[in-house]
Amino acid sequence: MVSTTEAGRDRKRPSFKYSIEAKGPILLTVRAWWPPVLWSIVLLLIVVIVMGAGSLTMQKTLIDALIKLMVVVGLYVFIGNSGILSFGHIGFMMIGAYAAAWQTCCPKTKKLFIPGLPDYMLTHQFPFIVSVVVSGLLAAFIALIAGSVLMRLSGIAASIGTFAFLMVMYSFYLRWDPWTRGASTMTGLPVHTDSWVMLAFCVIVMFGAFVYARSRYGLSAKASRDDEVASKAAGVNVVGQRLLSFVVSAFIVGMAGALFGHFLGILTVDSFGLPLTFITLAMLVVGGMQSLSGAVLGAIVISTLFEALRQLEVGFDVGGTLVALPGGGREVGIGILMLVILIFRRNGLTANQEIYWPFRGDAMAKTAMTRRS
Repeated sequence: MVSTTEAGRDRKRPSFKYSIEAKGPILLTVRAWWPPVLWSIVLLLIVVIVMGAGSLTMQKTLIDALIKLMVVVGLYVFIGNSGILSFGHIGFMMIGAYAAAWQTCCPKTKKLFIPGLPDYMLTHQFPFIVSVVVSGLLAAFIALIAGSVLMRLSGIAASIGTFAFLMVMYSFYLRWDPWTRGASTMTGLPVHTDSWVMLAFCVIVMFGAFVYARSRYGLSAKASRDDEVASKAAGVNVVGQRLLSFVVSAFIVGMAGALFGHFLGILTVDSFGLPLTFITLAMLVVGGMQSLSGAVLGAIVISTLFEALRQLEVGFDVGGTLVALPGGGREVGIGILMLVILIFRRNGLTANQEIYWPFRGDAMAKTAMTRRS
């Protein structure tokens, strides 16, 4: 039941005064798919505006932001549906990035920098799209092996286990010289990732994450998130559903890693450490961990704030005087924003709900947060 106080709070929830009530099969279908459609339109507009501005720096910043957005959507697939906070997904991004380098670098470069590869890989070069998909599949396979153990854990124990996985993969790649060049920089990756390529992959991934979340597998994972004991009693294979979401999310993050490598053209193991882990988690927390809209909105907000603070660190001229933030201002700004969100809006900017505007929102989703078990 819903208490009187909770019901009163729900009635006071802000809502859009003007909204469309979906009637008829066409509008109902459009509304059902509206969140990924809406965010695809938003990303398209952002890409068009940035490309129209003609600034190479802004374009590179946009590509980097879209790569992070893709990682955050991958995090949402696991964290949002299973309820387990993961610190290890950047390890899958690293797996995907180096797997792409093994496939797409020219044979001469591979023989020079990574001679430990098998002969077939040393002498062959694979297409860009194939390398991205295969890199995601490799990350998913590693997730299947690691998750078979980690997903038997729950709560903070599972989160610590994912952090341990990140540290293991980081140390392994840092010392695997014949395949990764260790602490040195790997160069020679062909640059294929641009704004339009990233837009296409982000749209595909958003629709895929949305479909998964509403499939019986995603609903089973959410059931285990909300009440593990009750879901087991109802016949849900909790470990299996968590493992599936872990594998799917690793596939998405692995592809993002491959695109990241083809964006920079160089790779270092240090690029896949704790700073990237925390910034992507911050994006998910700020937006709302349990909705696709939260993942995308959080990535957009944090990326915009991060770039604005970077510009302020560079400084601007005021009457002949350079005014600039001190070094580290970006990290401080992100930290302050996270504190504000956690204090005043614990469920993120979207309150863990999908954005259906201009259609009416889901009444059941709004009351779910106030329903007592």
